[in-house]
Amino acid sequence: MFQIGELAKRCNVTADTLRFYEKNQLIQPAGRSESGYRLYNEENQKQVSFILKAKDLGLTLEEIRELLEIKLEATEHSCAEVKAITTAKLSVIDEKISELTRIRSALKKINDACCGHIDDDASHCSILGALASEDQAASSCCKK
Repeated sequence: MFQIGELAKRCNVTADTLRFYEKNQLIQPAGRSESGYRLYNEENQKQVSFILKAKDLGLTLEEIRELLEIKLEATEHSCAEVKAITTAKLSVIDEKISELTRIRSALKKINDACCGHIDDDASHCSILGALASEDQAASSCCKK
């Protein structure tokens, strides 16, 4: 058993991060010392590692909490329940990728239409014009 500082060091996070996880019911101390300090064990370290890996995959705290609950009572749940969580997350990510692709395309279009000459003032900048107009058509801003 070890205190929060040791768990934080082992997991390469701060003690505040661990307190946050505890507050959000993602981990619970294995016990308390006689003086009231939180005590953690190897299982807590494994839980924090699980949380960090899930977080790196973009899972929300709620999704991580669900997965931890399933993991703790694995015999009471099916693999399909776990897959449903990751399938739903993939759908959200696919939607974000589509939106970002659309945004990138629109931004690239107005960016490509601008000559970006350092000697030209911005009064005829096509990027500013495209952002100010209701139609997003970009016309060249270069002086001809």
